[in-house]
Parts: sequence; C-alpha cells; structure tokens
Amino acid sequence: MVYKAIGMMSGSSLDGLDIAYVHFQETGGKWTYELLHTDCYAYTEEWATKLKNAITLSALDYQLLHTAYGRFIGEAVNRFINVHQLHHQVDLIASHGHTTFHLPKQQMTAQLGDGAAIAAATGLPVISDLRALDMAFGGQGAPIVPIGEKLLLNEFQFFLNLGGIANLSYNDPANYTAFDVCPANRVLNMLVQATGKAFDEGGKIAATGNINQALLNELNAQSYYQLAFPKSLANDFGTETIYTLIQKYRLPIPDTLRTCVEHIAVQIKSAIQAIQPQSPLTASHLLLATGGGALNHFMVERITAQVRDLSIEVMVPDKNLVNFKEALIMALIGVLRWREENNVLASVTGAKRDSINGAIWMGAEA
Repeated sequence: MVYKAIGMMSGSSLDGLDIAYVHFQETGGKWTYELLHTDCYAYTEEWATKLKNAITLSALDYQLLHTAYGRFIGEAVNRFINVHQLHHQVDLIASHGHTTFHLPKQQMTAQLGDGAAIAAATGLPVISDLRALDMAFGGQGAPIVPIGEKLLLNEFQFFLNLGGIANLSYNDPANYTAFDVCPANRVLNMLVQATGKAFDEGGKIAATGNINQALLNELNAQSYYQLAFPKSLANDFGTETIYTLIQKYRLPIPDTLRTCVEHIAVQIKSAIQAIQPQSPLTASHLLLATGGGALNHFMVERITAQVRDLSIEVMVPDKNLVNFKEALIMALIGVLRWREENNVLASVTGAKRDSINGAIWMGAEA
C-alpha cells in the first residue's frame, strides 16, 4: 500500500514553515519513499515575532495564538495543494507545529498549531502533538526524527541536523542513540541580523573572523555539555544563555560568528566522542548533514576538520533532502501513527518504552 502524506515542520530558526508531500511504501518491513513536492513558506515579520514572543503571553492569548497558527498552517496546506495540484491525493497531514515550551523534567512540551484548526481548514485527517506521549512516559520528547533515519536512511551511521539546534543521531543497530548537541542556526542568525542580513550565507562572514579563545572556552564550559544522554535543549538555552554570553564580549560580528561556528564544530566532535566509548568505531563512518546549516559551507568545513581524526566522513546530500528531511520524517511519523505503530524510540529519548505519538483530528465527515 502507498501512503500519500504531507509532513510539516517549523524549526526554532523561524525561517518558515517547511512542507513536504511524500509517498511511502512498506514491503516486508522495509520502507521506501518518494519526496515529490516541497516548499518553505517564509514567515512574515509579524508571524516570526508572534512565534518568537509566544512564551511571554498570558494563558488566554497563548491559546488564541495556538488556534490562529493552526488556521495559518491549514491555509498554507491548502495553498500547497493548489500549487501542486494535489486535490484528492493526500491521505493525511502530520504537523509538528512550532515548539514553545519544552520542559522534560516536568514531562511537558508544547507546540503551537492546533490540529483541530488544521483539520477544519483542510478537510483532511491531521496528526499533531507528536512528542507528548513520549514525555508522559518519562522521555525527553526529543529528538523524534531518528525513527525516520532508521527506517528510511539506514545506509548512514551518523545523522547531523544543523537547524536552530544541532542534534546528532548514531545508527547503532543494538541501541539507536540521538540527542541535542548545542544551539546552532538560531544563534548564528541572531548574531548576523545586526548587519541587516537574515543569515550568514555560506558562512562567508564567519570565514573572515578570528576565534576569541576566551569566549570559546566559556561557551564550551556550559554545564549542559557535560550531561549524559538522552538529553534535549529548549530554544531559550540558545536565545538567552548562549546569545547573552556572546554579546557580553562585544566582539566584531565576524569574530562572534567565527567563534560560534567553532563552538558548534567542537561540540559535535565532543558528542561523537561521547558515543564512541559505548560503541567503538572500528571503521570509517558516514555522517549525513542536513538542515539549513548544511548549506553553510564554512561551518561544514569546520565540522569536517574536527571529526576527520574520528574516521568520520561528512556528506551533504541534495538540497531537497538538506532542507526538508525533517518535514519528510514528520510525514512518516504521521503514517506510523495512522498504522498504530511505534513512532518515537525510547532508546533515543530515555522514555520507559517506545510509543505511538500523535493526536488524530478527522477533518472530513464520516
């Protein structure tokens, strides 16, 4: 059977809503996919501000934004279906929403984007709240992408997503491991905005800067990096802790960017080394780098240089997979939920068991 699904992701970098239309097929436990259509609908300045400031709202205003953003997502899906002529071809929608609060110790996570509003706007089945059950079982609720890496991209040993937050997965058949490494694009974008640019294209500005060793040492000394995995990061670790620390040094922007890029590269190497004692790497391993940061050529160069002596080869795939891997996997998570199969891995999140995550909203009449 072919499942025709739309997956959506709004990352912490606030660049826009990623949408992917995918065909999935499972035969004898093996999954294949076709990534047929993709788009990123950039946020207006108004929407980016609303999402960024959501955590400061009253309970009522937060819930009103949750509903309004759900309608926004539904309208974006309708636009996507119209543009790509997908009428009567979509079986289901899986919407991750936009993460606001993420508090694993309190077993709570919140993503804006009301699934009921999306279903009402599109008239299609919608699966949302993709992390909540894992957290109720004591998990981190993150990362959730590894299930898709395991089922769809099994030829790679490591997966690095360079989004607003960098996270790493290790495809160990005995014990699949994944965790958030450090803040990435969200902080880099905040730093470069003082120049009037939305982001440092290709890392060209960072490449002209110099490393400030004192700042680099202080960044690398953050207590989160000493924690054992499974572990995950909320957005405010980057936007408040890391960004505030960097600003304290009052360095030229090229130097702040250069130091921050080196910090990211160092932490990725350190994350791989944290995995190695449990699963020694006896041969060369492939690392698939995706997310917007994989298009930052200078950052990829620095990561490649850091991990070379660990026998890790960094591979950046085609641009479509770079930009839409997470939306692709959200679609798969929705399909697995529809099939009532586990879609979040406890070995990754630290939950009591694997679980079937997602609330289903039926947009069509019975």
